[in-house]
Amino acid sequence: MTVPTTVRVGNDDRERTAGLLGLALTQGYLDMADYEQRLQTAFAAHTAAELHALTADLPVALLRRNDPARRAALRRAAKRTVHWHMAAYLTMVVIVLTVWLAVGLTAGSWYFWPVWPILGAGIGVVAHALPMRYVGGSVCGRVTAESIPPAWRSR
Repeated sequence: MTVPTTVRVGNDDRERTAGLLGLALTQGYLDMADYEQRLQTAFAAHTAAELHALTADLPVALLRRNDPARRAALRRAAKRTVHWHMAAYLTMVVIVLTVWLAVGLTAGSWYFWPVWPILGAGIGVVAHALPMRYVGGSVCGRVTAESIPPAWRSR
């Protein structure tokens, strides 16, 4: 749904536009003079069309995607999922070792069968944790060309 261009804007809209302009400045899309002029215009704007005109020539989606705060939040969320995965894995290890010990003490069967579930689940944990370490924390399988070592890139 698009907002009609004659709709009046509030302070939240102006601040959102100012934030985008700040991202454009920090990422090199605007110089300081252009940023200051657009910022003054943003806080003096009364309609959505005036605000849209300030960011019409900027790659807004790219600005948001490259936002360092957003990237840091995604990285923290991805690390948190690895920690939860590791906690679940360690819980499973404790449970199977407890069952193995109980069976060994009561039935005298000392075959170390827990190695199989521990190994199988451990492979999953390692497969989850390694990309976080070696691909620079990319999340959701998004790998950039810069994150791949040069020797691995196809020619």
